[in-house]
Amino acid sequence: MGLFNKIKWILGILLVFVLIVTTNLIDRNNFRQVRDSVVTIYEDRLIASDLIIDMSQAVQEKELAIALGDTAFFSRGNNKVVPTLKALVERYEQTKLTKDEAKLFSQLREMIEKIPAMEKEYKASGYTQKQPLMEHLAAIQVNLNGLSKIQLQEGNRQKKISQRAIDSVELFTQIEIFMLIFMAIVIQIIVIYKPKE
Repeated sequence: MGLFNKIKWILGILLVFVLIVTTNLIDRNNFRQVRDSVVTIYEDRLIASDLIIDMSQAVQEKELAIALGDTAFFSRGNNKVVPTLKALVERYEQTKLTKDEAKLFSQLREMIEKIPAMEKEYKASGYTQKQPLMEHLAAIQVNLNGLSKIQLQEGNRQKKISQRAIDSVELFTQIEIFMLIFMAIVIQIIVIYKPKE
């Protein structure tokens, strides 16, 4: 086998190798985006949504006790609700927050911190001045609804990132197939071609 033939074979193999390595690197980056997006949807959106639901239920428990005039709740069951809310807030804080979410979350934390003082005032009034506490709890529910909407928006955004990455993988797979066909033809031409001596 002559030197020219060896160069042709080496060139052909190098072309295939470069194409495969290039598409592999592009595919790896796209798959990483999909993986990161799925992890974010689970860790930072689904878990956060679950925590929001738990916080909302705890607040509703308080609202119901106030609406029904259940004074016994504030001496027995209420002792668990505020610590539960604080624990949920701490867990929520560990998720990755967007800028808008961080702002709402900061407000939520402050509102939850005010609950014990407002309950003290409610008890001191002989359980008659319930309006300020009810309004405060309603404001917390509004805040929780805002956080819940952010979870949907961010989940949708992450889904779109995943979809773009998947579309990109499909596009590059098609390009890779066409390039392999093209290279196979080029390699055949290189191998078959014999220069005139």
